[in-house]
Amino acid sequence: MLWILLAAPLGLYLFLCLFFLSAQRSFIYMPTPATAAHDRALVLEVPGARLRISTRPHDGPQALIYFGGNAEDVARSLPDLAAAFPDRALYLMHYRGYSGSSGHASEAALRSDARALFAFVSARHSGVMAVGRSLGSSVAIGLAAEAPLTRLILIAPFDSILAIATRVAPFLPMRMLLKDPYDSWRLAKDVHCPTLIIAASHDELIPPANTHSLLRAFPPGVATLRVIDDTDHNSVSDTPEFWEALTQAD
Repeated sequence: MLWILLAAPLGLYLFLCLFFLSAQRSFIYMPTPATAAHDRALVLEVPGARLRISTRPHDGPQALIYFGGNAEDVARSLPDLAAAFPDRALYLMHYRGYSGSSGHASEAALRSDARALFAFVSARHSGVMAVGRSLGSSVAIGLAAEAPLTRLILIAPFDSILAIATRVAPFLPMRMLLKDPYDSWRLAKDVHCPTLIIAASHDELIPPANTHSLLRAFPPGVATLRVIDDTDHNSVSDTPEFWEALTQAD
């Protein structure tokens, strides 16, 4: 009888672990559908995939690479970024599986694709900055840790998806189960370009503790924090203060 009483909750626990193990990437990546507008995007060939890159061409040495959130169609951010950065060429990456890009998203794939996009852009522009939002902030930090970016801007960033997942589901062995931990704090120590962190005052997904943990991970004097009052994770970019902070960082 005791074995039967123990077997039921143990079975349920193992089921939850197996379910998370198999379905976890559907919680992290939420691909956006392809539209006719994406057919006009630049195509970047990378190992195992063809990536759509929404662009705003501009002659000159300065360029900006943008990595969006996990459910973001970055093409929709192009007009606002074009207005904010009129003197830069823009390259906005659609992750694997997003908006007509082929392949399947994973942390290793996105970091590899970021390096490939930087190689493409830096061959055409001598001054390249990166902007990363939410999930894209970790991709941007990883790139900045390896590539000679001139500047880095992080919008609603986190220190680690592993840390967030552990907070949300402390009863699961996340360190063993999570395939894509996105430990930005491990990479931040190797970033040396000027970095601006823009956080929402009422971010419901990224608590202030996680933001400050990331801030402390950068070398002294590299990163600064700007908090946009009365905003949350998704509305942080809806205020004039946000765009002021973004353009002043250029």
